[in-house]
Amino acid sequence: MGTDDEGELMIDDHEAIRGLKARYFRFMDTKDWARMRTLFTADSVLDMTGSPDGVVVGGDAFVSFLEAALAGAVTAHHGHTPEIVVSGASAEGIWAMQDYILWPDGNRLIGFGHYHDTYARADGRWRIATSRLARLHVDVREPDGTVTVRER
Repeated sequence: MGTDDEGELMIDDHEAIRGLKARYFRFMDTKDWARMRTLFTADSVLDMTGSPDGVVVGGDAFVSFLEAALAGAVTAHHGHTPEIVVSGASAEGIWAMQDYILWPDGNRLIGFGHYHDTYARADGRWRIATSRLARLHVDVREPDGTVTVRER
């Protein structure tokens, strides 16, 4: 990290992408949908295979999907140990992840796996261009105690 000609702090691309993904998790958990939308390219492709919608195209459509899917839910999403490769104005990243979702009806989901992302830099900002969630394990608990486990 250094400074530009004006003395402004320059954040390296890896750190900028880590911050982007951190905001993704925080905005999802705080249900800050307007700010969540700013994290994606207009033509982003988000593959949440295993959800009812599977693949969602476009940042607006993805945020609408999340808003409906997580309505009233308390969530905690964590991303760990990023592997980031930058190549000019594009980058790839793999993140280990774990999430916990508690819906108002008492259903709970605990899952873990990996996000496989690509990023695009435009106007000096990194945005998520594609994201594929590859779950390794999902544990769904219903209010009556029924447990459903899905493994890759």
